[in-house]
Amino acid sequence: MDFWDLVICGAGPVGCTIAERASREMKWRVLLVDKRNHIGGNCHDSYHDSGVLIHNYGPHYFRTNNKTIFDYLSKFTEWIPGNYFVKSYTRGELFDFPINIKTLEQFYNCDLTVKDAENFVEKLRVCISNPANSEEFVINKVGRELYEAFYLGYTLKQWEIHPKDLDASVCGRIPVRFNKDCRYSDYKYQVSPKHGFTKMFQNMINNPLISVMLNTDYKEIKSSISPRIATVYTGAVDEYFDYKLGKLPWRSLDFDYQEFQQPYKQPCVQINYPNDFDYTRTVEIKHVTGQKSHNTIVAYEYSKSCGDPYYPVPEQKNLSLYQRYEDLIASEQSEKNIFFVGRLATYRYYNTDQVIEEALKTFDKISKLQETQN
Repeated sequence: MDFWDLVICGAGPVGCTIAERASREMKWRVLLVDKRNHIGGNCHDSYHDSGVLIHNYGPHYFRTNNKTIFDYLSKFTEWIPGNYFVKSYTRGELFDFPINIKTLEQFYNCDLTVKDAENFVEKLRVCISNPANSEEFVINKVGRELYEAFYLGYTLKQWEIHPKDLDASVCGRIPVRFNKDCRYSDYKYQVSPKHGFTKMFQNMINNPLISVMLNTDYKEIKSSISPRIATVYTGAVDEYFDYKLGKLPWRSLDFDYQEFQQPYKQPCVQINYPNDFDYTRTVEIKHVTGQKSHNTIVAYEYSKSCGDPYYPVPEQKNLSLYQRYEDLIASEQSEKNIFFVGRLATYRYYNTDQVIEEALKTFDKISKLQETQN
């Protein structure tokens, strides 16, 4: 089948973005393949049997400082404000998280100015000049007591690995603020698609030049498809190469969706449970979607080591194994014009805006490649 100009394995954010650009800008015929029964990848949202819109694969809080990405996606959706507020349950109380001055005041039962808070945390922290892992990173930043209250237990549940054995970047993504800003993040654009992520991606690929094959395993059809220009692969990199160098570990998730006959169950969209219960967090996405209803859904999230891949495990041995796969990736790209993009294909953690930025960069590479071939 050489009818297609571009074949894309995976109809998530990467696949939909590249398909949209290729069909609209280059007028290419695009085949978009996904083994799931829906588009949107892990950003997929749908209506629960109760009528409440839920995020099927965990919460997606869209935020970015990149105006180009924001403007690009704004072509396909209206936005509503992203009310991304998170609390952490420890010592029998709910604390604002990430840690800020209000968190410190509540935890230590005191009043703090900005200067007071800076001096206070300076006394708490254990000075480590070059933190080598997540434990050292956090205690260097806020000290051992706050580390044990907010970080240690959550990390153990999420990864089943002690923070001292995880790369510093794992906990390094979480800020500590010397102000009273209780938002989960401080990006310039914090918004949510008005009609959901899936609707936004549907709008992106609503083009007669794009064909979508769901419930289809790319591995079963790739030998019969020969795209004229290139292939984009967004699946797990080790699976693509039949695990010939070894299997890369991933963390997966289970979700228990519980309905409550009240407009809201939680005070905010997400509550972390570092030290209590088996679940890592509870998410009531209605706080973000803005949906009005007399009932609500809370997702109880459990981390596990098997199942659909969600998070690469950032241990050095795993990163070293992926680096060996990079040599195979380079050969596939140079010899067959196969491009590996996204979290699964590059064994790297990306936020939604970051992965769309990578998709746009990849499209530019492919379009320039086609120009040189002509």
